This record gives sequence, structure tokens and C-alpha cells, in this order.
Amino acid sequence: MSIAELPFPTLTTPATDKLADVPVAVIGAGPVGLAAAAELLERGIETIVFERGNRAGAAVEQWGHTRLFSPWEYVVSPAAARLLEGTGWEAPAAASLPYGTELVHDYLLPLAATDELAPRIRYRSTVAAISRQGMDRTRSAGRAETPFLLRVTNANRTEDVLARAVIDASGTYFNPNSIGSSGLDPVGFDDVANHVSHALPDVLGRERARFAGKHTLVVGTGHSAANTLIALATLADEVPGTSVTWAIRNETPARVYGAATDELTARASIGARVHDFVRNGAIALIDRFEIDSTEAAENGRVRAMGRRNGETTTIEADTIVGATGFRPDLDMLREIRLSLDEIVEAPRALAPLIDPNLHSCGTVPPHGVVELTHPEPNFYVVGMKSYGRAPTFLLLTGYEQVRSIADELAGDKQAARRVQLVLPETGVCSSSGPTDSGHGSNASVGSCCS
Repeated sequence: MSIAELPFPTLTTPATDKLADVPVAVIGAGPVGLAAAAELLERGIETIVFERGNRAGAAVEQWGHTRLFSPWEYVVSPAAARLLEGTGWEAPAAASLPYGTELVHDYLLPLAATDELAPRIRYRSTVAAISRQGMDRTRSAGRAETPFLLRVTNANRTEDVLARAVIDASGTYFNPNSIGSSGLDPVGFDDVANHVSHALPDVLGRERARFAGKHTLVVGTGHSAANTLIALATLADEVPGTSVTWAIRNETPARVYGAATDELTARASIGARVHDFVRNGAIALIDRFEIDSTEAAENGRVRAMGRRNGETTTIEADTIVGATGFRPDLDMLREIRLSLDEIVEAPRALAPLIDPNLHSCGTVPPHGVVELTHPEPNFYVVGMKSYGRAPTFLLLTGYEQVRSIADELAGDKQAARRVQLVLPETGVCSSSGPTDSGHGSNASVGSCCS
């Protein structure tokens, strides 16, 4: 779909005198949020960053024990690197693969501590809602010239903050998909929620006791599931009585196994290791399993009950790891005029490029401000959240998104539309039934990027 086909004609309204001294608000001090702030400041645009955590990269630290399959050369924003150059910061080896904790400590924290960014980041500040000053979403007259109003909460108070534009880089990590096949929590989920782990538990580290000598059921077919499966299989080799069952909705986990032609060699290696563990019996694979309900078992375990090939099936485990992907939190945007795809909840013009029901092998097409626009002038969702429920995001993509938006907000429309992005070839192509990314589709899936 081209921008001409969309029902709203303008992308960005230049700042009026009324808005000239009002900053651009960035939500989230993760990799993409900080890159957005760096791009804006480089163009002389004042900005303010809101971060719900107590320091930059708080969400990344939740999975800090996990190694990225993208090397450093793909995870450092060009604008951020330019900002860091003046501090004496030394870039990590381009080809090395950082852990999440290294991404935070060796990159995000130094970036957030720069003289340019440090005074502009407000930590422990949650943006609970966004609107326009004195306007709900139904009012149109003078809307583009009216500042945004962000309702910001912290431990001490709630306040309203004005902004002339908003870049939402709040991510999706704290909003996981359900393990239920319908997209809803399984019947009885509340009674067993304490048995269900987040997507990337620290199996070999601080959460080891929860899994050692126990039976774990992993649900999902993404690379989060793959990392957890490898850790559990390793633990099983170290601690007797540890066992692993892997439940997927697809006919085959080809999407996880990947291909040798993947230019991200670490990702290809992860898939190959999981495949080996399944072949040698260290991981019991249960395919085509749809979870409908859960219940507590008498022995302190939990049961996941559902259907496999039309037959009633029950799996009992000590812990369930829900690695079914994430979805965007849209509650905070109720008063914002959005145009979202009905399937993946991504911006309407972006969705066809990333829809996991349609996405085939190759790289993600270059995209920027044109594909990210909404009917709400000067409002953008970027980063992982811009992909909605699609599990195909790379940091490089987010950095190019915010570069394009910064040029647009600076009034350089030509530069904003000169979008160029070269991503590593994935060499992964699967088309084998419904995805486990949690969007509830029953169509074929082609997954290429991650």
C-alpha cells in the first residue's frame, strides 16, 4: 500500500510559534528511544525522554543474560555513536556478539550519561496516556497546532507534560502474548499464573533453582523459545531429573531451526543446536498443540490442556515458559488517532511489509516516516512496538526509522524520504501453518527476520 492510498494526506505539521519552545517527547530510554533523542538533538530539536525504569535499558536488563545474535556493528545507532565519540567511548569489537547486560552497560548507560542526553531523561516516569491539550480524539479544529499532553506518573505524583511531537519507543517486552491458542489467556490461567514464567528466564543463573530437577514446558516457536530450550537442555545434562517439553502450534519448528545461509551466524547456530537437542531426545517436541485451559495439579504442578490433531491432550509440568511473543500496549493511546493494521496492529502502511502471514524470504524493505505516519500529525510509534505483533524486528530498522522521523520533524522532507537500509540476509523461510507469535492467525507463515 502506498501513502497515497491512505485516508490521511499529511505526515507532519511544522512547529508553529505556539509550539516552538515545546520539546519533542520520546517514550522509552532503550536503544531506539535513545537513538531518537540523539537524532533530534543532532538537528537542534529539543527533546525530553521518559523512561519507566530507574535507568536506561531497563527492559533490556530483564533479559540481560541472553546473548544477541546481532553483532555490535548492527546494534549501535550511528547518531548515538557520533554523540559518544566526544566522551572517549570506545566502540566494542564490531563482530562480537553482546549479551543484553553488555548492551546496557557498554552502550546504553554511557549514551544516557552524555552531557547532551543526561539532563533530558526522566527516569521512573511512566507515560500512562497521551492526548492533545484540551482535546479528546473527536475534536478536529486546530488539532495539529495544539500540543500533545502526556500524563506522566511516578512514585510521588502525576503530572501533565506538553510536547510538540511524540515518538513512542516504549517497546513490547512488558506486554507478552498469551500461551492460549485463541490469543486469550487459557481458562483457569489466573489460578496457575505463578507457574508461568516470562519468555527469557535466567535458567542457568539466578532462576536456576526454579528449573533444576524439574519438568518445564516451553510454549512458542521464536528465538526466545530457542534460547530457553538450549539453556534447559544444558541444565538437564547437569542436573538429574531435569526434563524439557516443547509445545508448538505449527506442524514443524522449521522457523526456529533456520538455515545455514543465515548471515546472522549466531542465529543459525541457535537453531541448529535446538534441532540437535530434539533429535537426541533431550527436548521432547509436541507439535500441533493448541492450549485451551490450565489447572493446578494435586502434586503442585500445572496442567496445560488442549487439542492435538483433534485429540484431547494434557501436558503436566512444574513450570510453563510462555515464549509466544509480545504485543503493543495500545491503552495509553486511546485518545490518539491511529491507523493500525487489523491483523498485526502495526501502522497500516508498514504492516504489509512485515505481516508474518505474508512475509517471505529476503530483507525488510526500507521504510521510514511515510510508512510510520498516522492520522495524528507528529505522532509516531517506532522500534519493536511499531511492528505490532510481528516478530521480525532488528535494531538497525529502528535506527533508520528514527533517523527518517528526525529529518521530517526538522523540516527536511527530502532527507526523510531518502530511506536506505541494508539488513543481513536471513536465509530462513518457513511456511507450515499457524505461527506461535500469538496473533492467532491460521494462515501460512513466512518468517525471515528477527
